[in-house]
Amino acid sequence: MQTKKRIVITGLGTLNAIANNIPDFAAALRKGVCGIQQVDLFETAGFRCQNGGQIKNFAPRDYIPEDFSLKRMSRADMLSFAATLEALSDAGLYPMPRQLTEETGVVIGGGSGGLLEAESFYKDLLEKNGRDARFSKLSTVYCASSADRIASGFGLSGPKATFMTACSAGATAIGYARDLIAGGQAQTMIVGGVEPMCRITYAAFNALKSLDPGTCHPFDRDRAGLSLGEAAAIMVLESLDAALARGAKIYGEVLGYGVTCDSFHMTAPDEKASGAVRSMQAALKDSGLTSEDIDYINAHGTATSVNDIMETKAIKEVFGPRAKSLPVSSTKAMTAHTLGAAGALEGIVSILALSQGFIPPTINYRNPDPLCDLDYVTSGARPADLRIVLSNSFAFGGNNTTVIFGKYDQRGVHNG
Repeated sequence: MQTKKRIVITGLGTLNAIANNIPDFAAALRKGVCGIQQVDLFETAGFRCQNGGQIKNFAPRDYIPEDFSLKRMSRADMLSFAATLEALSDAGLYPMPRQLTEETGVVIGGGSGGLLEAESFYKDLLEKNGRDARFSKLSTVYCASSADRIASGFGLSGPKATFMTACSAGATAIGYARDLIAGGQAQTMIVGGVEPMCRITYAAFNALKSLDPGTCHPFDRDRAGLSLGEAAAIMVLESLDAALARGAKIYGEVLGYGVTCDSFHMTAPDEKASGAVRSMQAALKDSGLTSEDIDYINAHGTATSVNDIMETKAIKEVFGPRAKSLPVSSTKAMTAHTLGAAGALEGIVSILALSQGFIPPTINYRNPDPLCDLDYVTSGARPADLRIVLSNSFAFGGNNTTVIFGKYDQRGVHNG
């Protein structure tokens, strides 16, 4: 019987609304910092909501050395490139060893890509009646450009892919990258998600009336919708053998993942929670674990009325009587909902929780909802010796992905 190849996380990088690097992000998660505030990246007057989880005052050259050209890079490209530099440095792989470039690939989840730049181009086009419009801005529009920029910037020629499965894209990217290493198609994978804020996405969610005019408060009785945000979140994945051979620091393991589809509605989750249930069950099966092994759930927890009830129902079905005593939290109340980056960002949250021994809180929670009656960790960060964390990402179109992460100790033995 062939032994399943173990895949570990050796580097992390992020920019988001509450921190622009991993150490600050871990500290902000512990403190329960809220990054949801007035959006100033573009005009929001006239919308139901003017708030969001924006990365404020982003200056690309604060993160990306002059060695790398920023020409025709979109905001998404620059954010993901900056997070990749942090992750590779954290993993001890920057500068990238030449012998690794052919064995290293990139998988990124996303959505809006360069739409912010496309909007800027269109505004320019209208104002100038087509004269002297900067068509070069359109080279940044497509979502796949972030993976392209990372691969070309570091000279990587391993597998490269982009997922656009809405809010599950970053999580699905992690699972796929795990599979590529396990299948021997790569030794190392740069994986994660990126989502920039832009007018089109912001207007669409306002049109759906799914945004909270203030700040979101998941699982709360009086929740009024989600808060939109932006982020870049990158991990470095390697086979355990490769990580041990080079003496790498190991944060944890990717133990399994599951992907399902609701086939229900373009924007609403299946209220019966069938897709969410099957996603968690598929991840447990892939990992070889049971529901009894899970110590904490990083919930999708968007703070919309239907989603929070649906996810609560799904957790109860999968975990049975144990669901009431299983810690659950939604970190979207801090970072806002970062759409295509959310699954990757919350994957990093899960890894930090495992490696640093704490459960991040669900902030802004005030009034219990009788239909959401789990342990949502609402009174600040909770110290916890976690072994295994399950992270949910449920998306528009009924795209569901669940990823399970495990703790790793210095003896090289999984603590499951």
